[in-house]
This record gives sequence, structure tokens and C-alpha cells, in this order.
Amino acid sequence: MDFAFSASEQRLRQELRDFLKEALPPDWQGTGSDISDDDFEFGQAFNKMLAARGWVAPAWPKAYGGLGATHIEQAIFGEELAYARAPLGGRVFGVGMIGPTLIVHGNDEQKAQHLPGITSGEVLWCQGYSEPGAGSDLASLQTRAVRDGDDYVVNGQKIWTTQAHQAHWMFVLVRTDTEVPKHRGISFLLVDMRTPGITVRPIVNMAERHEFNEVFFEDVRIPARNLIGGENRGWYVAMTLLDFERSSIGASAASRRTLEDLAQYAGDTRSNGHRLIDEGWVRQGLAERFLETEVARLMSYRVASMQQRGQMPNYEASMVKVFATESAQRMYNFGLKVMGMYGQLRQDSPYARLLGRIEQGYLSSVAPTIYSGSSEIQRNIIAQRGLGLPRD
Repeated sequence: MDFAFSASEQRLRQELRDFLKEALPPDWQGTGSDISDDDFEFGQAFNKMLAARGWVAPAWPKAYGGLGATHIEQAIFGEELAYARAPLGGRVFGVGMIGPTLIVHGNDEQKAQHLPGITSGEVLWCQGYSEPGAGSDLASLQTRAVRDGDDYVVNGQKIWTTQAHQAHWMFVLVRTDTEVPKHRGISFLLVDMRTPGITVRPIVNMAERHEFNEVFFEDVRIPARNLIGGENRGWYVAMTLLDFERSSIGASAASRRTLEDLAQYAGDTRSNGHRLIDEGWVRQGLAERFLETEVARLMSYRVASMQQRGQMPNYEASMVKVFATESAQRMYNFGLKVMGMYGQLRQDSPYARLLGRIEQGYLSSVAPTIYSGSSEIQRNIIAQRGLGLPRD
């Protein structure tokens, strides 16, 4: 990996920063959270501004609404948007997951139907993987799809479905064969969320945000043409998607911005007659957290550089996922200690500091170490595929 950015990449980064200064309000304090946050409407408008420049998915081929940018350039886009706390506007599931997966596994008709809606910012997606009895052991899923003529008839339930209450489409794993080993009887379908028989119920998380949902399927008819990668081949399609999901650079950029805010707070706040930042444990803690954030950033760029060379990252993406999510937890835990009782106040409190961001981050940082494969699952992948260790 070349650690130096080219002149064109540096120009791109500056162009992005200039754009963000103009596109985001001067007092912008967005969370950079999922589209289910309070910035929903602005997030959609912001997506349209990106789409006008071809910046929703710049690394995609021009035929699908991208710019044909390199993977390193795509990472630069992700890093700058996350650092600016720009609204995601639903791009995570469309741009970061199903879009690249369709480019790899979809047929021409499927690509033509779905990719332009993602790059235009008009179509939102959600992910139907987890079930009440199938989380880390995803291959145990029981949502059933039975072929009936030109359709699959789907019955079952999905849970922890982020953005399902606002999504237009879902990519969903279903069981199409119960007579073979569990990994081999799964198929990958695309579902129009307006289809009769789909019920979405909200789940409010412990940060009091409505991001999750449970989704019920009752005799839902899905056209067979919405099958991706062939019947009973869904597990392999799903693993491709998870590799894309686990390699995001946004987590480290968001952490770096929060750490800068925390360092500024420690420099401005006095306790017992001196600044917080003058205390050794605060300086050392900030240094350790900044180092971890930079390591996570370089790991993400390593994944991007592998993709640019035509390689498919696997355990390398799992390494990013484990390290970035767990270091974010350590950062917010440290932030609470630095801020003391102020760190426990929410944004709506008149005494909250840093807009209550540390309290919200502390609560919200739990889920990322669980979804997309828990840290334990990621360590198994690293051990088996990276180190060549045997299964338990």
C-alpha cells in the first residue's frame, strides 16, 4: 500500500471539503446517523445534491450513475462525508451493500432496474437478514420461500431491520430448501416493500431512536425474476454483501471528529483550578484514542487498496469491523469519564455539553459490535481465514 495520496486524490479531497462547506448549513451539527434520525428530509435533499455531481456512488461504472472513480477515491468520499457528519440519507444500504452486490451478482435486467435509483438518491433500501432465532448464526434463518409459478411465496419474520419503515425495497435472505445443509438452502431475493402481506413494526433502541424494526411476511408474493445469484445460492451472495458492509471508512472518520471535539472540550474546561487536558490521564487517553482511530483509518484504506487491485477482501474487512467498532466503544467510554456527570446529559438538557453527543454515542456504539456479525463471529473469521486456524 502506498501511504501517499496522489495529486488528483488530494484535489478531490479539497473539492469535497469546499462542496461540504457550501452544501451544509453553517451551524450544521448533524449526527451522521442513519436516515431514521431527525435529519431525514435534509438527508434526502443532500442526496440529490450528491447525485447531481455523480457523487452518491462515485466508484460505480458511469453506466450505473457513478463516475468510474477508483476505490481509493471512493474511500476519500466516505471519509470526508463522515467527518463532516453529513446525513447518510439511506446511502449505507443502497450504496454500501446491495449496489456493489448487484454489480457482482446481478443480471443486466436487475442492474438496469435498481442501480439508477440508488445513484439518483431516490430509492431507499433495507436489509432482511436477522430473525428472532437467527442472528450470529444467520444460516439458521427460517423465513420460508416456496416457488409458485413465476413467484416465490414468502412467510416469516425479520428483526432489527434498520430503516424498514422508510425503505422502498428490501434485500432478504429466505430458505428455499429444507432438505440440504442449512447454508445451502438459502436464496437472496429483492422485495418491493409495498407488496401486500408485509407488516413493519417499530423497535425503539436504548438511545430512544427509532432505527430498528421487525418485519412480518404473510403470503408475500415476490416475482422469481427478483432472485439474485440463483436459487439456493443466496449464502454466497450474502457473504459478498457483508464484506462490503464491514469495510467502511466512515467509522474512523466519525470517531476522529468526535475526538477533536472532546480534546477541545478538555482544553476549554477547568476543574479544580486547571484545565482538564493538563491532567496526565486525559492527555494519555486522548493520545491512545487518536492512535486507535488512525489505525482503523489505515486498515480501511488497506481494504480499499485491495479492491483497487482487483482483490476481494474477506478477513481483512472483518479486522476493520472488529477494530473500528470496539475502538469507538472505548472512545465513548473515555469521553464519559472526561466529561463526568455532564457526559450523561442528553441533547435536550440545557446543561448538555457537545450537544449530548457523548451520551448518545455511548449508547449507540453498542449495536455496531453486534450487527453485521458480532465481534465474536469476526474473530472466528479472522482466525480461520486469516490465520488458517481450525474450526472449534
